[in-house]
Amino acid sequence: MKISFLNLVILALASFRLTRLIVFDKITEFLRNPFFEEIEEKNEDGTIGIYYLPKGKGIRKFVGQLLSCYWCTGIWTSAGVVLLFYLFPNYCLPFILFLSVAGLAAIFETIVQVMVEK
Repeated sequence: MKISFLNLVILALASFRLTRLIVFDKITEFLRNPFFEEIEEKNEDGTIGIYYLPKGKGIRKFVGQLLSCYWCTGIWTSAGVVLLFYLFPNYCLPFILFLSVAGLAAIFETIVQVMVEK
């Protein structure tokens, strides 16, 4: 099955946003908490740094390691988005478009923030 360039861009943006949602966003912190131990360390400048280490053994540690790696999680979210797109295009397209628009908005916001800081 051929994929158009537009579909590729939409899928890439959706995968990007879903990966960031799972790995970094506050709203999904409850999903990550069972797999991480939070460690606070005082930095040289006096600020407190928070670090997350995968906890447990077996599958719990594996999921913690997966969630701590943006690239690893990105592979699996990309696979899921593409699989949904091919298996259930009519049902999942609104969700994929929603993620794509949010992903593009996040990229625009980052660009604006960089420009404002200069």
